[in-house]
Amino acid sequence: MGDDLMDNIVSLCKRRGFIFANSDIYGGLSNTWDYGPFGVEFKNNVKRAWWKANVHCRDDIYGMDAAILMHPNVWDASGHIKQFHDYKSDCKTCHKLFKIADLNPVRKKSPKGKGLSNGVKDKNICPDCGGKLTEARPFNLMFKTYQGVVEDKASLLYLRPETAQGMFVNFLNVLDSCHPKLPFGLAQIGKAFRNEVTPGNFTFRTREFEQMEIEYFVHPDHADKKLEEWIEDRFNWYINLGIRKENLRKRLHGQDELAHYAAACTDIEYKFPFGWQELEGIANRTDFDLKQHGESSGKDFRYFDTESKERFYPYIIEPSGGVDRTTLAFLVDAYREEEVKKRKRVFLSLHKDLAPIKVAVLPLLTNRAEIVELARNICQDLKKKYFCVYDDTAAIGKLYRRQDEVGTPYCVTVDVESLEDRKVTVRDRDTMNQDRIGIDKLKDYLKQRLAG
Repeated sequence: MGDDLMDNIVSLCKRRGFIFANSDIYGGLSNTWDYGPFGVEFKNNVKRAWWKANVHCRDDIYGMDAAILMHPNVWDASGHIKQFHDYKSDCKTCHKLFKIADLNPVRKKSPKGKGLSNGVKDKNICPDCGGKLTEARPFNLMFKTYQGVVEDKASLLYLRPETAQGMFVNFLNVLDSCHPKLPFGLAQIGKAFRNEVTPGNFTFRTREFEQMEIEYFVHPDHADKKLEEWIEDRFNWYINLGIRKENLRKRLHGQDELAHYAAACTDIEYKFPFGWQELEGIANRTDFDLKQHGESSGKDFRYFDTESKERFYPYIIEPSGGVDRTTLAFLVDAYREEEVKKRKRVFLSLHKDLAPIKVAVLPLLTNRAEIVELARNICQDLKKKYFCVYDDTAAIGKLYRRQDEVGTPYCVTVDVESLEDRKVTVRDRDTMNQDRIGIDKLKDYLKQRLAG
C-alpha cells in the first residue's frame, strides 16, 4: 500500500504540474526536483502559512533572509568543518554506498565518535546483495565552492548546510537595530545544501532543500519551559493545517543522537508511506553558538538585561523544519481516492490556505461566446482577491477531475441559465455538493468559506 501510494503521488505530481524530475530531457539529475506551476504555489503557501504563524501573528519574532555564502570562519566556529559529518560504508561486492544510520536504527556512531556501537550480528552485510561492507568512515556533508577566479584554499567557501548560522552572526545587529527584549526570536526560510550519501523517497531527502528555522533566544533558566512550549506549538501547527493527528508523533532524542551543540531535542515525525520520518526538530542549542562566534570573532555576544543588570549568553531554542518534506507530508495526507458512479475519483483534500488554486471558473459550453465572456469576466474579478483560474479545454466532468487532483476547493460553473438568472453553480471539492449562487453574492459566498 505504501509503495502504491507513493507511486500515485509521484504520478499525480507530474501529471498535474506539481513536481517534475530535474533536467529530465537529459536523463535527470538524481534526487533533484523542480516545482511546476501548481507545485510552486503549493510550496509557497506552506511557507506563507509558516511565516504568518511564526512572524506575523507573534510580537516576539523578527524575520530575516541571510546570504547562502558566508565567511568560512563561520563554519569553523560553529563546528561544522570538524564535526558535521555522517558515517558511510561501501559494499565490496556491488560497490553501493550506505549511510550507517540508515542500515540499522541500532547501528550508529559511538558516543565518543569512534567506531560503532551496535550488537547486530549482520552489521557488516550489504542489505542489497549480501556482500561485505567496508569499515565505517566519516565524510563531511558540506558542499565546497570557490570565490573568485583562483581555486585555492584562500578562496574556499561552503554552501550553507543550515540557515541558522546566518541568524546567529546577526544577533548583535538585531539587538542594535530592533532593541528586542528576551525572549525573542529570529525566523528565516531559505535554501540549504547537504552532500547526503543516501537521498531519496521523492522530495523527502535531497541535497538541495529549503529550511524553515527559528532561533529563539531565552534566559538559560527558562530554556526547558520554552522548549516544551515550542514543541507543542509546532505540533499543533501541522494539525491546524489539516494533518491528521494519528499520522503525527513526537520523538525525544536519546543522548547518543544529540548534535554536538544540543542539550535536548524532540522530533515531530510524520507517518509517510515509507515509514515514520522527521518533519522538524525542536532543539535546545544551549549557548553554544553565541559563545563560539563570540570567541572566534572577538565580539561580545552576551545579552544585557536592563532590569536585572545581568549580562549573559542566552540559550537558544531552535524549531527547524524542512519545507520540501513538510510540503510532501501535506500532499500525502491530503490524497484521497473514492468510487463515484463506479469510477475512481482522486482528489487532494488540502486545507484552504495551502491549496494552490482557490477557485476555478468553468464555462459549461464553449460554443456560446456570451457564456465564455461571462465566465472570463467572473474569473478576472475573482483574481483581485484569490488565485483563480479559467479553464475551457475539456468537458465539464473532466475539468472537475482536474481541479479535484490539484486540490481546488471550489469550482464555479457558468451555464446557459446564468445568462438569464445571473447565477452560477459552485461545487465543493470534498463533498461535491453544489450551490446555486447569484453572481453578485459570489464574492461574499467564497469569502466566508475561504476566510483565513
